[in-house]
Amino acid sequence: MDRLKGKVAVVTGGGSGMGRSSCVLFAKEGAKVVVAELDAKIGQETVEIIKKAGGDAVFVKTDVSNPSDCQRMVKTAVDTYGKLDILFNNAGIIGWEGVPLADATLEMFNKVVDVDLKGVFYGMKYGIPEMLKAGGGSIINTSSCVVERTMYHFGGYCASKGGVLALSRQAAADYIAKNIRVNCILPGFINTPMLGIFFAGNPEAEKQMATLHPKGRLGTPDEVAWLALFLASDESSYITGIDITIDGGFNRLARA
Repeated sequence: MDRLKGKVAVVTGGGSGMGRSSCVLFAKEGAKVVVAELDAKIGQETVEIIKKAGGDAVFVKTDVSNPSDCQRMVKTAVDTYGKLDILFNNAGIIGWEGVPLADATLEMFNKVVDVDLKGVFYGMKYGIPEMLKAGGGSIINTSSCVVERTMYHFGGYCASKGGVLALSRQAAADYIAKNIRVNCILPGFINTPMLGIFFAGNPEAEKQMATLHPKGRLGTPDEVAWLALFLASDESSYITGIDITIDGGFNRLARA
């Protein structure tokens, strides 16, 4: 119950899915949590869940594609709790291009890059200086298993997630001597509200997707949160600049 005792964490996209599960778990393990979320309703809901369980959390409305919002979310952590130890850049969108690369509009491409790639950069740009003041920290960035296995008709999303992986490695190299660790999570098909876009309320489509996984099912947000907790904690103090795929064997294992 105290793997993050005394630490302050910011989690983007903290209102649902992997973000909410991580916020709740981080708080359960002793962290003070800043829930950064664009949707105020679900962001506040996460805060209430944490407080009802006896944890400490605060909400800040955040559009990660807006650098001023990212600067404010970091400031909220420092103003409220005095420092920043953990930054989980988790917020993202699929973009739903659904067309070959040359048919994607500029608006489609730019929107997903602004959120999924630039949002991670902004989080680190404003979070790292506060971690330096605190003597170090842990940054976890959410990429995707698509960096290892392409996905048809989602050029902006795949490019953004590939960029997150490269950016994470660069940041890890830049700050390894300053006691700041930067690692990347590559989720596969995790059963979140965002993934529901693919299924469009079709249980059969979800079932078919599950059968593509050697594990025989989709992943859960809690499973990703447990991985994020490990990377956020001192248990992973000798780990930086790496990426961990969590996909039930989807990318690399043959189905039984």
